[in-house]
Amino acid sequence: MNAAEIFSAVRQVGATLQVRGDSLVASNASRIAPAIKAAIREHKPELIAALAKPVCAVCRAPDNLWHFGDALVHEQCARFLPKPELAEPRAAYEAVSAEPDGTACKVGIIELPPGQRYRKVFGILQLRPPAMVPIERWQQCVEDGTRFLAEWGEQAEALGWTSADLFKLHPVPPAPHPSYSRLSRYDCTGLIWLLQGRRVVALTALTAAIENPTGNVTVFRKGSRMNPKITPRRPNARHPV
Repeated sequence: MNAAEIFSAVRQVGATLQVRGDSLVASNASRIAPAIKAAIREHKPELIAALAKPVCAVCRAPDNLWHFGDALVHEQCARFLPKPELAEPRAAYEAVSAEPDGTACKVGIIELPPGQRYRKVFGILQLRPPAMVPIERWQQCVEDGTRFLAEWGEQAEALGWTSADLFKLHPVPPAPHPSYSRLSRYDCTGLIWLLQGRRVVALTALTAAIENPTGNVTVFRKGSRMNPKITPRRPNARHPV
């Protein structure tokens, strides 16, 4: 029996081995069979040397370890880790993931004020594209959302704008038609998805004024079934609508 087999046998009975000074200490030692205890004594130097390496946070055995958050564990031991509580995003970081076509997606997650009501929804949105949304529209939404929350987040919250008003999408039907476009349902699409690089220049409890590259202003109205692109206005873009 070698060290790996000993660690496996110890793990299977719910025990662990740890090094303390020059000694090996076993938790739940009563569960370890006499033959395994004899093997531990026989291979003590080998086991101590193995435990000097990075070890699994669950079974304390080395080698073939995976990173699960801050813990190093064997893949089969990961299910024994304490389940972390879901936390809202707090710190800014960048995540890079590979898409099926081989391209890389890079998303920056911003740090939002502690009391802002949109932080959880926006944090989840940044992790991956929603179903049936083109990746470029998702990336643009993240950029637009970052800018909007930095400029208008507190005012939007004070005016009663909900996460759905900003980020909602039409629910994907069970068997969508080949022509189905999730982002074409303007009556079920939140403000941020419709910005597409444009800036909000005024905000009320019911409307947002969006400045177009031409200088015209488009008015988005919460809950409207009208395509917001066909409601241009030409007020001074810096005055509330």
